[in-house]
Amino acid sequence: MFSFLKKDPIQALENKRKKLLEEAMHVQRSGDLKLYAVKMEAIDKLEKEIEDLRKKSA
Repeated sequence: MFSFLKKDPIQALENKRKKLLEEAMHVQRSGDLKLYAVKMEAIDKLEKEIEDLRKKSA
């Protein structure tokens, strides 16, 4: 009945992914490639989680 009040977990993960992508871009531009790699690995994990959630909801 009140499902419209629940936050969409996929949307939350996509927002987190978007924020990490922006952070990774700034880190890359600053020249810290090790931290950039860590950020990209975290983004990859989030993308896999998003994909799994989409498969479960479909």
